[in-house]
Amino acid sequence: MNTLPAYSGARISACWNLSGGGGEGSGLDRLLPTVSTGLSPRKRTTSQCKSEPPLLRTSKRTIYTAGRPPWYNEHGAQSKEAFVIGLCGGSASGKTTVARKIIEALDVPWVVLLSMDSFYKVLSQDEQNLAADNNYNFDHPDAFDFGLLTHTLRKLKLGKSVKIPVYDFTTHGRQKEWKTVYGASVVIFEGIMSFADKELLQLLDMKIFVDTDSDIRLVRRLRRDITERGRDIGGVIKQYNKYVKPAFDQYIEPTMRLADIVVPRGGGNMVAIDLIVQHVHSQLEERELSVRAALASAHQAQPLPQTLSVLESTPQVRGMHTIIRNKETSRDEFIFYSKRLMRLLIERALSFLPSQSHTVQTPQGEDYEGRSFDGKRVTGVSILRAGETMEPALRAVCKDVRIGKILIQTNQDTGEPELHYLRLPREIGEDHVILMDCTVSTGAAAMMAVRVLLDHDVQEDKILLVSLLMAEMGVHSVAYAFPQVQIITTAVDKEVNDLFHIIPGIGNFGDRYFGTDAPPDWSDDEMDQPSY
Repeated sequence: MNTLPAYSGARISACWNLSGGGGEGSGLDRLLPTVSTGLSPRKRTTSQCKSEPPLLRTSKRTIYTAGRPPWYNEHGAQSKEAFVIGLCGGSASGKTTVARKIIEALDVPWVVLLSMDSFYKVLSQDEQNLAADNNYNFDHPDAFDFGLLTHTLRKLKLGKSVKIPVYDFTTHGRQKEWKTVYGASVVIFEGIMSFADKELLQLLDMKIFVDTDSDIRLVRRLRRDITERGRDIGGVIKQYNKYVKPAFDQYIEPTMRLADIVVPRGGGNMVAIDLIVQHVHSQLEERELSVRAALASAHQAQPLPQTLSVLESTPQVRGMHTIIRNKETSRDEFIFYSKRLMRLLIERALSFLPSQSHTVQTPQGEDYEGRSFDGKRVTGVSILRAGETMEPALRAVCKDVRIGKILIQTNQDTGEPELHYLRLPREIGEDHVILMDCTVSTGAAAMMAVRVLLDHDVQEDKILLVSLLMAEMGVHSVAYAFPQVQIITTAVDKEVNDLFHIIPGIGNFGDRYFGTDAPPDWSDDEMDQPSY
């Protein structure tokens, strides 16, 4: 399963490969920037400020440095859908080029380019033989898997993680590995039959028809099919006259009347593209949400929830808290006693996993009535960077545990958490997940991480949030939004100040652990990149 690119040490959010010519390729490859990471401590970096450009451009790629803002409300429920643009037009009309230019002009992160070409049906052996002789009609509605396409686009619009098939035009079949796509603020869906299905039309917020002269389309198709798909010129012309042109006249051109905007001349029509971009920007602005402010004023005068489990405050636990809370404690002492607390915390969390009766025979030949884990597997997910320090404690007690990572940062302009990166193990939806974060103040970052897990089909009652220190506000926020999530911590402090610092607190855990310098406006919910 292809996932988001591995964390590279730079603050890079998910984005899409915009390289290539004007062909009708799927465009579903995420960028994998290679950035070296230093081993020495360094100063923290915070999220994008207005003076910095939100993206980096090369001749073939666009890399976004902005994160994904909340797509859910203070109740944890999704409250805004992705904005879906449908692009229709004849074969080789320049739909992908128009899509690419819209993405470049939008200058926003988390845009998905979804090609209808990925959803061709898998051909039988007889159909493959026909295709090899250019006698199979790929330009007919029956050639597409509209059921899978509609299901996938609907999930993308709802903010869910989806798997996209990868179609091989040489073998006329799907490759074994599908691509995983998640986190779209804008979805651009392009294909020759984009407007041919009623269910698909209902999912489109904007419908665009790319109108290009038929002679130009034929020349482009010849160039594409010969150079990119290994076809011969005679076969391409035969297929065009027999299938492509009649299909355009019968199925594609009549759908032009359904379009909100018709773009003559394709990607060269910058006036039309600018109008489209202005409309999309206005729609995105209307959908902006403010979550952290709502959390600060919501459901705080309530008793602590039953889903909260606080480690017993024994003299040992109290003593370790005394050491790590002391501002005079050295970094070595801070790390040593934090690790001790983490081990106790993880052991406590494991007691909440489901178990079943299990009888074994001892070396003495006697039966022992014991317990064993009643689930498929346990996966740990750390919220970078501080949550990553809890991974060794989990690995020490869970043999061969799988680990995922989520990077969430606070936007210093809006005060909202933003998702910048995630890497989750395959089929995580079947697992019990231990979500690790060292401190939780308002709960904004923890809520975003839980929402990400839910979007990847992890069941809410299989998520355990573990944290060394939490504020009552953060406990209430998470428990109110996700009442089935079990919360485990070593201590709960009562207050959060105007800067979102836990009071009395522990300071900035990541900076004290890694030996980095905190900026004056840090918050206990702010997670930044690890200092490897």
